[in-house]
Amino acid sequence: MEALFSSLPDLEPGSVWLVGAGPGDPGLLTLLAVQALRQADVIVHDALVNAECLKLARPGALLEFAGKRGGKPSPKQCDISLRLVELARAGKRVLRLKGGDPFVFGRGGEEALTLLEHDVPFRIVPGITAGIGGLAYAGIPVTHREVNHAVTFLTGHDSSGLVPDRINWRGIAAGSPVIVMYMAMKHIGQISRNLIEAGRSPDEPLAFVCNAATPQQSVLETTLSRAEVDAARAGLEPPAIVVVGEVVRLRGSLDWLGRLHDRSAAAPGPAAACLFGDTA
Repeated sequence: MEALFSSLPDLEPGSVWLVGAGPGDPGLLTLLAVQALRQADVIVHDALVNAECLKLARPGALLEFAGKRGGKPSPKQCDISLRLVELARAGKRVLRLKGGDPFVFGRGGEEALTLLEHDVPFRIVPGITAGIGGLAYAGIPVTHREVNHAVTFLTGHDSSGLVPDRINWRGIAAGSPVIVMYMAMKHIGQISRNLIEAGRSPDEPLAFVCNAATPQQSVLETTLSRAEVDAARAGLEPPAIVVVGEVVRLRGSLDWLGRLHDRSAAAPGPAAACLFGDTA
């Protein structure tokens, strides 16, 4: 194993690695992510990074929290970006660790541009984004050949905290059989109404996956029209991924994690070939 890590690039003093930690399970960390954790002097991490991942940090590494949570006091993005510059200029080996993937609604691009502007060397290390890995842990495939040949990823709020006004809801409703939404729980009522008004069926399956790929994971299956009411009734809280589309129905068959721990939310359903017709 050590021979494997010795073949990987080193996190050099005075540089920054922007690393995705995946949706939660430490087992989903990439080898480069673990390499960075083993070598970093300072780890600047998000709120969504699982604490179990941080336990892989080398002894003596400084952990700096830089998480943002909606509706709560949070550091400004410009301050986080400039902190990375400051640490690198001090000769530190800096790991900027983000939940999911740094370039998927993770503001990694903004931080990388700041590092570039200040001539700080950096590396991008992709991670498994929650919109794919988190749904897989819930037994919901993002694509299935009998359901969809396209998927849309969108964010539920913009920099102002409101539902983005530049989203073409009619275009998405008509063109994307599966819609995966990040940071959408707060505005799920408005988002659901937008999609229904744009032509989606009120009875279309929708699922909330909260705390994906962690021991606290919970899944709520509902419909587009009932999403707001059911989420409130269940007391769901972020972080959550929301998925809309017929792939949600596959969870009855594919809830592998629930059955693995003998706590299935739904009894095993029919095989996918029976649900959609075996066209092999």
